Amino acid sequence: MNGDGRPDPDALLAEVTKEEAAEGRGRLKIFLGAAPGVGKTYAMLEAARREQQAGRDVVVGLLETHGRAETRALEEGLPHIPRRVTTHRGRRLEEFDLDAALMRRPGLLLVDELAHTNAEGSRHRKRWQDVEELLDAGIDVWTTLNVQHLESQNDVVASVTGVIVRETVPDGVLSRAHEVELVDLPPAALLERLAEGKVYGPEESRRAAAGFFRLGNLLALRELALRSTADRVDDDVQAYRKKAGIETTWHVSEHVLVCVGKDPSSADLVRRGRRMADRLDGTFTVLHVESTRNPISEDERSRVTQHLRLAEQLGADVATRQGDRVAEEILAFSRAHNVTRLLLGRPSRSRLRELFFGSLVDSVVRGSVGLDVIVSAGEAGATVSAGRWAQIGIPTRSSPLAHYGAAAGVVAVATLLSRLLLGQFDLANFVMIYLLGIVIVATRFGRGPSVVASIGSVLAFDFFFVPPHLTFAVSDVRHLFTFAVLLLVGLLVSGLTVRLSRQAEAAREREARTTALYWLTRSLAGARGTADIVAAATKAFEKVFEGRFRLFLPGEDGRLDLTGHALDERETGAAQWAFAHEEPAGLGTATLPAARALYLPLSSGASIAGILAMEPRDPARIEEPEERQLLATFCKQTALALERARLAEEAEEALRRAEKEELKTSLLSSVSHDLRTPLAAITGAASTLLGQLSLGASDSLGASDARGASDKDLLETIAEEATRLERLVLNVLEMTRLESGTIAVRKEWMPLEEVIGSALNRTEAILEGNRVNVLLPAGLPLVPIDEVLLSQVFVNLLENVARYTPAGTPVELAAKALPGAVEVEIRDRGPGLPAGDPARLFEKFFRGDRSGSTGTGLGLAICRAIVTAHGGRIDARNREGGGAVFRFTLPFEGAPPQVAAEESVA
Repeated sequence: MNGDGRPDPDALLAEVTKEEAAEGRGRLKIFLGAAPGVGKTYAMLEAARREQQAGRDVVVGLLETHGRAETRALEEGLPHIPRRVTTHRGRRLEEFDLDAALMRRPGLLLVDELAHTNAEGSRHRKRWQDVEELLDAGIDVWTTLNVQHLESQNDVVASVTGVIVRETVPDGVLSRAHEVELVDLPPAALLERLAEGKVYGPEESRRAAAGFFRLGNLLALRELALRSTADRVDDDVQAYRKKAGIETTWHVSEHVLVCVGKDPSSADLVRRGRRMADRLDGTFTVLHVESTRNPISEDERSRVTQHLRLAEQLGADVATRQGDRVAEEILAFSRAHNVTRLLLGRPSRSRLRELFFGSLVDSVVRGSVGLDVIVSAGEAGATVSAGRWAQIGIPTRSSPLAHYGAAAGVVAVATLLSRLLLGQFDLANFVMIYLLGIVIVATRFGRGPSVVASIGSVLAFDFFFVPPHLTFAVSDVRHLFTFAVLLLVGLLVSGLTVRLSRQAEAAREREARTTALYWLTRSLAGARGTADIVAAATKAFEKVFEGRFRLFLPGEDGRLDLTGHALDERETGAAQWAFAHEEPAGLGTATLPAARALYLPLSSGASIAGILAMEPRDPARIEEPEERQLLATFCKQTALALERARLAEEAEEALRRAEKEELKTSLLSSVSHDLRTPLAAITGAASTLLGQLSLGASDSLGASDARGASDKDLLETIAEEATRLERLVLNVLEMTRLESGTIAVRKEWMPLEEVIGSALNRTEAILEGNRVNVLLPAGLPLVPIDEVLLSQVFVNLLENVARYTPAGTPVELAAKALPGAVEVEIRDRGPGLPAGDPARLFEKFFRGDRSGSTGTGLGLAICRAIVTAHGGRIDARNREGGGAVFRFTLPFEGAPPQVAAEESVA
């Protein structure tokens, strides 16, 4: 509402625009929980069942039951949209089919796990983006979300649980949702469900209970979920109050507002407000309203700035406003932000001034419907006397003496002009000339000189134009009324003129800030790359804030890079501290204030993009609240631009890597295909000649026994090396096929013994010098595997053992059943793994540092790709007592099929 009670046209326009944008858009409902297993999907299905019974077209787009029987039972009977099947790196994936959902256009669509990352090749990278497209198409969507996936809670969750959540959802998705339903479960009940196996399998439950599902983590996550929901409810309340035009305060949550001014007692007022907000567990805000009628001096502005900085240090939300009527600005702010308690300082005006000009406290109290107004007495002696004249409304001298001299000169000019026109016009016309002079003085020199001009005009008019002339005596009493009217009108005109001048000045300042921000935004939008953004931002800062500015960015190691900048130890410490703590440091702050520059963090919200080093020409200017806010806005925009450039560079680099990898894969595939034919011919020819020599059928090669033996050795070497080279080429070809996804995993339930036996037959020759012990327990379950691919895993691992293990050392091949998986280990007694990270062994083209080893470094990479395609994991470690252990798991879902026992035949 405006001050006259009418609706704000800008607010009405914004509301209409919002409603038009929402028209035709689907409605989003989010079932929010603190952690997995609290029952979000179950609650969503229960509500969906009720909607279906009411006649609504409810369809399941994608649902993850995680093997929970009660969830599967509730899902039965609901129509489903078939999942889209895709293959990524040889692994079959099932994803939500967005196009099918858009074609089906149900009345209500259920899409589980909003934070899910879609498989490569999908239209959108994140599932929440799929949901946005569904909403834009007018489809209502219900979905589920855990609080740790909210982007704004990412760092909090990481600090509490020690787990960095990679899949996040922007907070805007939650704020735009039409409804958020909290699915709450006490941590003790959730841990009980976890122990009963209703959340994960037995093995996963044990790991979860010792990790993410610790009681302290669950308590913290539950508080985050409750607070997020409470914030959302508070937003809904404020939106309803605004839409319904309700201005009275609703005491649903405490909000303490402290109003500060130039009085030193405002500092104590801020501290008291902080204590009050802490006791009430409410929001804490500090407001300063600058009157355009009575501008404050530079010293008074400096005190206000100190009070606002104290409020920021105490964690308050700081706001500044300008207006003619301070009380109305305070009340309008209180209504807009649902303030429940307003804390004011005791009045510093005299009774006489309050009688003529009104009391701020009285005006606030009269307009505070539903608002608790608290007037603090303050500390004794804390106030500063404004002077006798200022207390009764007459301003003290704050303008230069020259301005008062100019006011006297204007009165003299008006008097001279009137004397020249004496006899040609009536006295009333001379009054107009004096009023014109008063307006000129008020416009150019301010309130004090205009008051002096008003009084001087009355005295000059009386002295020079009212008989008896050249005396202040008045012969006609009626002229006293003329003097009073002239003085009153002069004061009113001067006051109005000064106010309009102040308002025009404030408007010019706002326009200048808006223009500066627009200029910065346009410069940053046109910049390409980090270097251009740094140059554009530096130029904008120097132009608007006047001083020396530098931008420091983090290096590749994540630390602030100060290379090339001549900074002493003090300046370096301030810059590093600001970067590490993401808080201002240096000049004018409480941290390292002796530094020459002010160091401000450039934070985009998700991360810190760099540090702004600022050496202002006028440090006092930066202390003003308006300049601080503008500087903070500039820093925010610059940080967002740098973050955008970083993401663009990362995307470009990822594209280059992908293109490079694709080119390398294509080249390897082409070369491998081209080499297989000649290698096969060489191997076949050498094998044929060896067979002929063995049978004594080649006279040309058997001229003598020694010659024949030598030729036979050469042919055996040719055949062995050609076979080895063919095997390497096949590995390269196999790797390219796995990465490109052209090999599909065809799983069948099979006994592991058959695959192991096949692999041992293929590696019999190279393992001739080693004793292989197969340790398979009785009753080992069947596993769903691709026999050909898994056989290659065993072959590559056994070849690796043969290559690095001395002859005569034993090799063990063991397997055991786990809950939902089978674990396989291959153990040797060789020299063990090379120093370093064992995970690097499974990278492409990585080879150990063992001398005399041969190969391309692809065998273990192929093993990892095949095991991953089966949904398992593979790792390696050194074995106690010497040697190495390679271990991988083969997971399965459900119970393996039972093999009927063979009947004995008599």
